[in-house]
Amino acid sequence: MRGALLALAVMLAVSGVARADGLPDADQAEIEAVITRQMEAFARDDGPAAFDFATPELRRIFGSAERFMAMVRGQYQPVYRPRKMQFGEAREADGTIVQEVGVIGPDGVPRTALYTMERQPDGTWRIAACVLLERASADS
Repeated sequence: MRGALLALAVMLAVSGVARADGLPDADQAEIEAVITRQMEAFARDDGPAAFDFATPELRRIFGSAERFMAMVRGQYQPVYRPRKMQFGEAREADGTIVQEVGVIGPDGVPRTALYTMERQPDGTWRIAACVLLERASADS
């Protein structure tokens, strides 16, 4: 399941699948807030809070906030300790929303973080996956 979500996120970013124009403003705001709050939790090294923003499936895969944070620290420095972040477009395909976030990590390299978002049965949004792609420049 996780591999399929990652592949979908990359496909959406590269193919230019439809922008999520039909996404209500409230949903867009909540998606951005979830990602922002998770990054804020990373900045505080608050693993349990950061882990809470993941989908139940992602939490099951990692099993604990400690394992999740170890992975983030090791492989996701640009979202763990961003120097700068900026929200881009949200894209939709087959009911899956992928939110683009431009980030510049501690190494100064610009990247695009693609967050696959899932609406939960209670109506809230959670992060199902994140893929990092390099960008040509800080402005692209």
